[in-house]
Amino acid sequence: MPIKTLDVEDFGPKANKYEKIVILSKRARQIAAQEKLELDEKLKYFEGFEDEDEFTFNEEQEQISKAFEQLPHATRRAVDEMLDEKVTFRYPKTEL
Repeated sequence: MPIKTLDVEDFGPKANKYEKIVILSKRARQIAAQEKLELDEKLKYFEGFEDEDEFTFNEEQEQISKAFEQLPHATRRAVDEMLDEKVTFRYPKTEL
């Protein structure tokens, strides 16, 4: 996949470019963590089975893993969400 240059100013939230990059990276981490949880949950099903049908289980595990590998990278999905203005952010409240 070729590398594509993006203009940070085009990203959705009305914040400065450094804040936008931080928001983008945090969202990408959230997406990646959620994806890992989903994969772990699906593969957890195969734990504890006997060795009887190991070949069948390995094929099913491989298919699940390949399906997750074909998903767009978490960073790409985070960029798409920002460009579509689906990402919201807020500043933490500061106590005086």
